Amino acid sequence: MNILVVGGGGREHALIWKLRQSPRVEKLWCAPGNGGVAADAECLPVEAGDVDGLVALAERIQPDLTVVGPEIALANGLTDAFRARNWPIVGPSQQAAQLEASKIFSKEFLLRHEIPTAKMYGAFDSAPEALRVLDQVSWPLVIKADGLCAGKGVCLAANPAEAKDFIEGTLLRDQLGPGGRKILLEETLAGDELSFILVTDGHSYAPLVPTRDHKRVFDGNLGPNTGGMGAYSTDDLLTAPMRQTILSTIVEPTLQGLADDNIRYQGFLYIGLMLTPDGPKVLEFNCRLGDPETQAIVARMDFDLAEVLADVAADRLIPEKLKWKPGASVCVVLVSGGYPGRFATGKVIHGLTGVSDLTGVMAFVAGAALHPDHSLATSGGRVLGITAAAPTLQAALRHVYDAAHKVHFDGVHYRKDIGAHDQQPLAAKG
Repeated sequence: MNILVVGGGGREHALIWKLRQSPRVEKLWCAPGNGGVAADAECLPVEAGDVDGLVALAERIQPDLTVVGPEIALANGLTDAFRARNWPIVGPSQQAAQLEASKIFSKEFLLRHEIPTAKMYGAFDSAPEALRVLDQVSWPLVIKADGLCAGKGVCLAANPAEAKDFIEGTLLRDQLGPGGRKILLEETLAGDELSFILVTDGHSYAPLVPTRDHKRVFDGNLGPNTGGMGAYSTDDLLTAPMRQTILSTIVEPTLQGLADDNIRYQGFLYIGLMLTPDGPKVLEFNCRLGDPETQAIVARMDFDLAEVLADVAADRLIPEKLKWKPGASVCVVLVSGGYPGRFATGKVIHGLTGVSDLTGVMAFVAGAALHPDHSLATSGGRVLGITAAAPTLQAALRHVYDAAHKVHFDGVHYRKDIGAHDQQPLAAKG
């Protein structure tokens, strides 16, 4: 197979790294890719959100399969354009991608199909109307921008002053752009977060290994939200009863709800969960693989990813094909100083050779460009995802942090507490 991967971040580099291991794969392209991806696939200068450009590209290179990474391509209707031409592609339709592209659409879907989720206080496109509700809510309060905001459209407001600042910044000062033209107010859920991701061909589905993401920029879950500072995966994240509860009360009702709404869903579905004392509840849907969850997930894959994704595109997924390495995996994200706020780019990255010398450690590149002298320099906020798998979480953490210490660029920052969480398995209520 010749495969096109759409996207240019660490998630796409991780997918390409795993796809390269398949004996079925002859050629890999990535659009647009990045400086690190260029070592593993041919990078083509077409942006992920450019549907017309990607259609023209596919007409020229004729991939046997296309795999979509980022949400912007899905929200813009890339899969619809490809399927109209009978080109095999993995990813949900533009209609289905509304589960991620619109938080209000997603919340109304959850409430309509009685899937456990947080209480909704209301949806607003007017700042004065939203502010009038603040004396009727419980604190802290979750405020979500309706549209896509690169992982930065959620505020956990501790008090009315913080809520007012976010609401006015979003609805009056347009700080989040088009994605913030409407907002959603909902109750805060207490518990442990979990990323529960599955793949489906529209009929059958297969869960991936569970992961936990770390969103805040600083240790101790402090500071602003980011696109993700790290993730880890271990089977100890879920007991068997809790896993079954998630499947029976959330996963299967979600897939059935989509079918009832005449929305055919094919591709990856990321269900962000809060494991509350009252059982698991949905925080959000993403219509693609998470980043950096993908990096931790591919490190545990013990199957031919190219074969499985070809099966998904052809509506013949066999869940039993997905086998997983026991143990654990960890991804720690190295970011530019100042991220997720303003940050400088063009900082030369040193020490990657030392990482490649470590057996079992991968440095997945997210935001770095290749210079003419073959050096890598920072080009984004999230720069690298240092990733490793091991028999235990502690061993995986040791491998990753040993590698992270070898890498340096001016202003480099990363969390030192990824995976430092109560590792007691969580049991289902009752």
